[in-house]
Amino acid sequence: MKPSAASLPRPWSSTVLDGPERAPSRAMLYPLGFKPEDFSKPLIGIASMWSRVTPCNMHLDQLAREAEAGANAAGGKAIIFNTITISDGISMGTEGMKYSLVSREVIADSIETVVACQGFDGLVAIGGCDKNMPGAMLAIARLNRPAVFVYGGTILPGCLTSRPERKVDIVSVFEAVGQHAAGLLDDNGLREIESCAIPGPGSCGGMYTANTMASAIEALGLSLPNSSAQNAVSPAKLDDCRRAGAAVVKMLQLGLRPLDILTKKAFENAITVVIALGGSTNAVLHLLAMAHAARVKLTLDDFTRIGKRVPVLADLKPSGKHLMSELVAIGGIRPLMKMLLDAGLLHGDCLTVTGETLAQTLDNVPPYPPGQTIIRPLDNPIKKDSHLVILRGNLAPEGAVAKISGHEGLKFTGQAIVFDSEETALRAILDGTVKKGHVVVIRYEGPKGGPGMREMLSPTSAIMGKGLGKDVALITDGRFSGGSHGFVVGHVTPEAWVGGPIALVKNGDLITIDAVKRQITLHVSARELKARRKAWKPRKPRYTRGVLAKYAAQVTSASLGAVTDLDLKL
Repeated sequence: MKPSAASLPRPWSSTVLDGPERAPSRAMLYPLGFKPEDFSKPLIGIASMWSRVTPCNMHLDQLAREAEAGANAAGGKAIIFNTITISDGISMGTEGMKYSLVSREVIADSIETVVACQGFDGLVAIGGCDKNMPGAMLAIARLNRPAVFVYGGTILPGCLTSRPERKVDIVSVFEAVGQHAAGLLDDNGLREIESCAIPGPGSCGGMYTANTMASAIEALGLSLPNSSAQNAVSPAKLDDCRRAGAAVVKMLQLGLRPLDILTKKAFENAITVVIALGGSTNAVLHLLAMAHAARVKLTLDDFTRIGKRVPVLADLKPSGKHLMSELVAIGGIRPLMKMLLDAGLLHGDCLTVTGETLAQTLDNVPPYPPGQTIIRPLDNPIKKDSHLVILRGNLAPEGAVAKISGHEGLKFTGQAIVFDSEETALRAILDGTVKKGHVVVIRYEGPKGGPGMREMLSPTSAIMGKGLGKDVALITDGRFSGGSHGFVVGHVTPEAWVGGPIALVKNGDLITIDAVKRQITLHVSARELKARRKAWKPRKPRYTRGVLAKYAAQVTSASLGAVTDLDLKL
């Protein structure tokens, strides 16, 4: 039964709209379609990341209207507003990619600004790309007003018509560049892959960062059940949006707020699900930042602790065979979560936006269909512990994040070949300068040094495309796309820009990456490192004005989530 407007709480909109003195505020809303009775309803903001910048977000305007309808039908009054998005896939490997992680902060700040300024009582945030999701979550945690996150959904795969049944996606295109450079693919073959890999709306199709973060947010309890595992263009996704609008109104009735949901146990659930799915290294960075916004103490050590007991179960790209749309077809992530809950690997008592606990929402979830090969049973995992390995050592005393699937081995020792930018490294990989046995070191790409901590999908894909995945490792103080795979280590901290040990590496130095011991070692004596440090000089800022300059001045270490809103000590 739909509640009467008078019975619904309006803790923030009443301040903006009620009383004779607020007549000017109400007058501004009549042109937007408000009727007198609407001023007694709770205002629900619908934050849409719609744009024509990228296929990930091109359909979100339609989803926002569905969420608006759901909120209105439940007794609220919804107002749609927009914020920015950028495309990692388009900007990858260029100077523009430096704005990618920065956009997370811009998105968070803009949603917080609109919701707080306008006096919205609740929020539905709809995102469909890598930074939209954590950006929205930072704002939701800061605001602590009833809120639901809606994932825009995964893209369907492209299909190579000349090769029946071969499904392709954006990572197929990046790896095709390496194959082309190696002479394994001609111009026509490259053109065929690029022209069909992205068939329509939705986020990149493997367990890359978008699908990883959507799954993590559902595990946190801030999305409705199954929101993370739906195709972008589907009746299920439209229904998800309508129900999200209604769910925010229900949260107002229940007095349920995000910080009631975003507990330490909830973040542990998110980490568990990300590991089981073989998710992106970016989850480490974003979950740390989201926990910071929620005032939950989460550290790199929590990923190690949980990773020792949680196996990788999903055979999903980039390291595996399958795409997210195939997981959607067999039930999404809910049966996996039920399996983890029954094994004691999830906290079932955590609240969700439904008002029920996680265990209650999973109570009647059926198992996966017999014979499916996408999700392994717990007693036959792809990897018995986490693929997200936190490494420490004299090269990364504050930590680094490795993505070790096991396909390329668990230990690598090789000679450093050092580059001070992603572009120079990529050229060296494509022209054959990088050879078997090298550890490619890409530095001055951290949060401050880039600035912006670019993703290294282009060089990692080039390595895989040239067939060097088992023979070349790559380490960086930058980060990786969720589509990266191979023997890769990112988030090396302290970063080179602040004089971290990665700044002291020279060509020919031996480096060992040991995923079993969780160590990354530069085989150079302490005495030699001390001499190199004495000779090292800080660099001048690359940007002195604009958003990148502001970001570089404010951002913290990747080991802390690369946040920009540390509490001020006044």
